[in-house]
Amino acid sequence: MTTEQLLAKLYELRKDFQDEEECPEYLALHHAFLFISYNMDAFKKYCKEALGEKQDK
Repeated sequence: MTTEQLLAKLYELRKDFQDEEECPEYLALHHAFLFISYNMDAFKKYCKEALGEKQDK
């Protein structure tokens, strides 16, 4: 699974809670999604180290 696919899955999970903006699950997923999407280089590096060399560069 690529970093883009992981981010897309996080986005999909976030959308499941989008109608409940005060929901702690929505807030956690929303802020995680934003943080990761703004720091893709660091996320790619993390995934490469955590998931092995199969990740995209």
